[in-house]
Amino acid sequence: MRIWLINHYAVPPQYYPLARQNYFAKNLMRLGHEVTIFAASTVHNSDKNLIEDDTPYREDVVDGVHYVLIRCKGYHGNGASRILNMLEFARKLPGVCDKYPRPDAIVATSMPPMSCAAGIKLARKYGCRGIAEIADLWPESIIAYGIAGPHNPAVLWLRRLEKWIYTKADAVVFTVEGAYDYIKEQHWEKEVPRSKVYYINNGVDLELFDYNKEHFRVEDKDLDDPEIFKVVYTGSIRRVNGLGLLLDAAKAVKDPRVRFLIWGDGDERPMLEQRVKDENIGNVVFKGRVEKKFVPSIVSRADVNFAHNTPSPLFRFGISFNKMFDYLAAGKPVLSDFPCPHNPSVTYKAGLDVQHPDAKSVARRVEEMAAMGPDERETLSQNALRAAHDYDFKKLTEKLLDVIEHPVADGKED
Repeated sequence: MRIWLINHYAVPPQYYPLARQNYFAKNLMRLGHEVTIFAASTVHNSDKNLIEDDTPYREDVVDGVHYVLIRCKGYHGNGASRILNMLEFARKLPGVCDKYPRPDAIVATSMPPMSCAAGIKLARKYGCRGIAEIADLWPESIIAYGIAGPHNPAVLWLRRLEKWIYTKADAVVFTVEGAYDYIKEQHWEKEVPRSKVYYINNGVDLELFDYNKEHFRVEDKDLDDPEIFKVVYTGSIRRVNGLGLLLDAAKAVKDPRVRFLIWGDGDERPMLEQRVKDENIGNVVFKGRVEKKFVPSIVSRADVNFAHNTPSPLFRFGISFNKMFDYLAAGKPVLSDFPCPHNPSVTYKAGLDVQHPDAKSVARRVEEMAAMGPDERETLSQNALRAAHDYDFKKLTEKLLDVIEHPVADGKED
């Protein structure tokens, strides 16, 4: 089959670490399919534009994966320039796609919903299978984070667009397990039956993870110290991440063996490091930023990997944090400090969670895990590896292919 993956942000992963489409493409190609990724030329969270002249689009082949990058104007932050960038990509996409042989299936990703809708319209135009992949619940995310209210005109427009996508797509793939609860909250069950809704979370390339663990080792005396009970966090250190809770929890931990090791960077790191000094928090060490390829070496030598996040009402539908799957692949117990009814580490009994996160509760969980016997810890570790195998991108790609190849039960009436 000829399969198109349309994702506004899916530039080659050396520019931006959104590798989901790249993993899907590689695995689909291994299965004998022809795959093209369509993305914008702009690199999210940077000033980089991969087309600096007036060329309307360009083709790249990176690690065997065929990319078509559509020239779009750059943007800064989350304001008007980003919205214009989203609209520009969706507007230019059909003209570029028309230059290529007709696909057998299109998988179009939201966020943003505009390019996802454009992809579904193209599938209807070409008479091929159209799959909507929902990686972010827009406009629900806008409401949940207080950016706009539910009756804001932009939110109402996005809600109509969202419903159109779900209704007109041949299938809808969500990255969160409880997404159909969201459909029911919107009272869309009649227009969007459960039979067309699928769940494919993010995951991990186990082959790449194991290679990186072996070949890109981080030399660190704390990771190699058998006398330390190592609680490892990897990820951003920004205000939105709320890592102050981790410092508060560290202060409440009484077990002298416990040490919190934090890898990552962000605008809140200097303030937190100053807190460590001012408050004499001796069991927290900031290690700095590392390249993604070094993460397997770090998380595989932890005693507990800490899946920390600020609680969100969106978590009632599930989570799709990339770091969670690195933690599972490490084969080490996971501690989650946010309530979520669809947490892979908890579902697989690969760790513990804190349903009502506060510093004392997190500290108690850490000490409980530090006090576990070898057999109990080994059970959690084996469950983590079992989960990682189920979330290996080879298996996730097979699930996606099943969705793509599923026969269309209904027509595509307007």
